[in-house]
Amino acid sequence: MFFKPNKFCKILLSFIALIFINNAFAQKPVPLFKVIAFYTAKEDAAHISFVHEANAWFPKTAEKYNFIYDSTNNWDNMNATFLANYQVVLFLDTRPEGAKQREAFQKYMDGGGGWIGFHFAAFALTPSGVEQNWDWYHNTFLGSGQYVSNIWKPVNAMLDVEDKNHPATKNLPAKFIAAPNEWYRWEKDLRKNPDIDILLSIDSSSFPLGTGPKLHEIWHSGYYPVVWSNKKYKMIYMNMGHNDMDYDHHYDNTVKTLSYTLSNYTQNQMIIDALMWMGTGKK
Repeated sequence: MFFKPNKFCKILLSFIALIFINNAFAQKPVPLFKVIAFYTAKEDAAHISFVHEANAWFPKTAEKYNFIYDSTNNWDNMNATFLANYQVVLFLDTRPEGAKQREAFQKYMDGGGGWIGFHFAAFALTPSGVEQNWDWYHNTFLGSGQYVSNIWKPVNAMLDVEDKNHPATKNLPAKFIAAPNEWYRWEKDLRKNPDIDILLSIDSSSFPLGTGPKLHEIWHSGYYPVVWSNKKYKMIYMNMGHNDMDYDHHYDNTVKTLSYTLSNYTQNQMIIDALMWMGTGKK
């Protein structure tokens, strides 16, 4: 049996309309979890560059992997009521300074919240503008103590994956080249801390690391962990987060970014896997 043209057209139009209505009212999948990033983005152009980069990259990643990404430079939001809306907290460039903010963050982590800290988020040096005045955070939670030194200028490094069984490193190769970064050295030897799980360290093939011009800014040997987790918390610290900047040639107070932390596919995979573990998995 064949439909008449006019009747067939009516059926076809009805079918198309039904598809349109279904699509119009189709609900998006419920987000798997919510992420809140805290940042300051002041003073160091390299850290500011990374914050801008992160606040562009994470929303795109959130859309792809079905989670929500919010960001704020208001550290007073570091309170129990606000944090209760999020499963993962990021520190993009600094740490909370207020006593109530610090207390709220510690309770959040003790309660099973997730955290990723980038680069300067672990920095502390007494005396300096960011002193080591938070023992729980630097000595217990991070385990690294104070900052000691760094390489200069920011360069790529070959990294060893030391724990392939961690959820954040399960998809990484045994070694990979990281994006250019200002790599840090720490006061405490993390290998001696039973609570710390070192995930990535600098491979010896990277030496000499840094270009100077000062000799102490070039590393020729040593052991340098760059990504680690504390087994008692759902957390990861990543030393990455300092973009290479053209400090030697800048105009109108603008410093050009020469490299981007989140342009490295392998490194990004670690960040994504870390977020998915923290947002959906257990401690």
